[in-house]
Amino acid sequence: MHNRDATNPTPLAKSDSLIYELPSILERMDLAQLFQKQQPLVVELGCGDGSFLLDYTKANPQYNFIGVERLLGRINKIDRKGRRLGLTNLHGVRIESGYFLKYLLPPGSAEALHIYFPDPWPKLKHRRHRFINERFPSLAVQALRPGGAVYLRTDDEDYFAQMLRVFADDKRFEKIEAPAELLAIKTDFEKDFNAQGIPTQHATYRRVN
Repeated sequence: MHNRDATNPTPLAKSDSLIYELPSILERMDLAQLFQKQQPLVVELGCGDGSFLLDYTKANPQYNFIGVERLLGRINKIDRKGRRLGLTNLHGVRIESGYFLKYLLPPGSAEALHIYFPDPWPKLKHRRHRFINERFPSLAVQALRPGGAVYLRTDDEDYFAQMLRVFADDKRFEKIEAPAELLAIKTDFEKDFNAQGIPTQHATYRRVN
């Protein structure tokens, strides 16, 4: 058991890797075995370099966090930085986000899903590859506890319109405002976009009880 002071975190040893090696891709994860404390779970899908995830985890020790990312270099970066910060309430999982939601995350286990700046697939012929599509709300309903929320951000206006459309058509969700303190924590991509004058498009949807 590792003790840490939030103001002066104790770095974790390399042996305390934050990367969770899935024992199976055919059975759902046992969250009770994954975290030291049983706390509400927050998941970021496509967490990139972890710039948002690490800051948000550090600021919220009362939650457990899973970052899902398929690229090895990015998940290793989250592991290194997370261990340096002494984060015992965070794990990274290297796998495709849709598969993780559909087959690995226990149903009704997540307090929140964060999807920030997913690939917009701007070409018309490629838009079928977009992660937030007509099938996504059903995956989110499966993953979230009643009252849980989906947080979305993008810089792409066309993709944002699609996000709004697929959730507006699903009566299992209601649109709500994201907390200001959450919006203040930005990804590195977002900081770069905003510095160039490109605004963040964001929306939040709560699963209706």
